[in-house]
Parts: sequence; structure tokens; C-alpha cells
Amino acid sequence: MRRASVLPMHRWGWLWASLFLWAACFLLAAQARAESAAELSREAQSALDRLYQQEPRTRELGKKAVGVLVFPRILKGGLLVGAETGDGALIRGGKVQGYYNISAVSFGLQAGAQAFSYALFFMNEPALRYLDQSDGWSLGAGPSLVVVDDSYASSITTTTLSQDVYAVPFGGQGLMAGMGLEGSKITRTQPD
Repeated sequence: MRRASVLPMHRWGWLWASLFLWAACFLLAAQARAESAAELSREAQSALDRLYQQEPRTRELGKKAVGVLVFPRILKGGLLVGAETGDGALIRGGKVQGYYNISAVSFGLQAGAQAFSYALFFMNEPALRYLDQSDGWSLGAGPSLVVVDDSYASSITTTTLSQDVYAVPFGGQGLMAGMGLEGSKITRTQPD
């Protein structure tokens, strides 16, 4: 009779630590959720204003965009198993038109926690319609998406804007590498 192998105890420790950190991320995210639609609207507009001050060239995106989906605070954390989540508001014509949640789970070599913001600039109506027509937009499917980093932001002009959606991460705080959108899903929500 063959004996089943058992993971050494130190490996179980990593598993429990990973599960604990993952659960803690979701508890923190629940605390981070805005208490009301009005509060989330103010936070989103404030975050967008901060982005424009920090990176003035993003104003070009804002001027040409048909709508900007702003996530003022996304929490990300993990230890082998990672999670991220945050709530945001769609700003169109200077007014909030809807509320959304972004969430993702990831697996792999990772450790740490961080908070950051994201702004998604929708450059045309079909891309913006796709956001609501899909049953939750899985980023990477649907409209073309470009993540704008510092080097790309320096080259933004009205003549170089050719993609459907531009994603701009900003305001990162914490000790975790990367603020990617891989595997993220955006769904419409209705805050209190």
C-alpha cells in the first residue's frame, strides 16, 4: 500500500498565511467602499483633479474622452494569492453618470499590499457602450486598452490618440510591485 504524501508543516504555514492575507484584503476593501453615492462621486472627482495636477498631459485625454471612469482607491494585497478591489464613478460632461466596481484575483509569486488609483479614459461611444452592454467587462477583452505610464504620457498629443480606452494608474502607496489591470473585471454597481 502506497502512503499519500503530506506537505511539510512549513508549507502549510505559507498556505494559511496566504489565505489570511487574502481574506484581510477583502475585509479592508469592504471598509474602503464608499458609504454613499455622493461620497463616491466627490472622491472620484477629487482623484481626477489630482491626476490632472500630477500629470498635466492627461488633461488632453480628458478633453477628448467621452467619459472617464475613475477608481479613487483600489486596494491590492496578497501573499501567493492576491486580490484587488475598489469602487469608482463614471464622469461624463463633468457629472457622474454611474458607479462601478473593479475586482481581480491573482495567483503566483507576490507579497505585499498597496492602495492606488486608476482612471480609464473612454475615447469613443462604442467603447463606453461596451462597458455597460457586457455583463461585466473583463479587461483585455472588448475595446482596445492601453496602459499609460510616465514615458507614454509624455508623448500624448491630440494626434496620437488612436486607442479606445487609456488606463492611467496614479497615486500608488504601499509595498507591492505592479498596478496592472490583468484579469480585472469591471461591473456596474449601485452604492447606497
